[in-house]
Amino acid sequence: MTDYPEEYYEFFIKFNEGDYYTCHDLLEDMWMTDKGNLFLKGLLQMSVAIYHYSYGNVKGARLMMQAAHDYLQTYRPRYWGLDMEKIYPFIEECLKTFPAVDRVPYEEVRKLPELPVLYLYLED
Repeated sequence: MTDYPEEYYEFFIKFNEGDYYTCHDLLEDMWMTDKGNLFLKGLLQMSVAIYHYSYGNVKGARLMMQAAHDYLQTYRPRYWGLDMEKIYPFIEECLKTFPAVDRVPYEEVRKLPELPVLYLYLED
């Protein structure tokens, strides 16, 4: 099995727990040491998109998810033990799910359509 940075392993745990804010921090720490790594940037944008959506920033979620889609494209079908062909349907479904609004008040977030569920696994 390939050895990855500790933050990468922690990212999987936090993502699967739904702690997208911590995912952002973990990935950003790695990305800051290798800003040319668009794979990390794409995963970072995907996590940020879900986090934005969770508090009603639909426009931000849409923009970040589209960025994730674009950044991760060149890493298909598999990269760093991650099957991108399982991630892309999730990203595309999220983009279809986001309503055509910019923002909803936090008190109304629960009225937003639910995003699909994605669990991430290393497949080395």
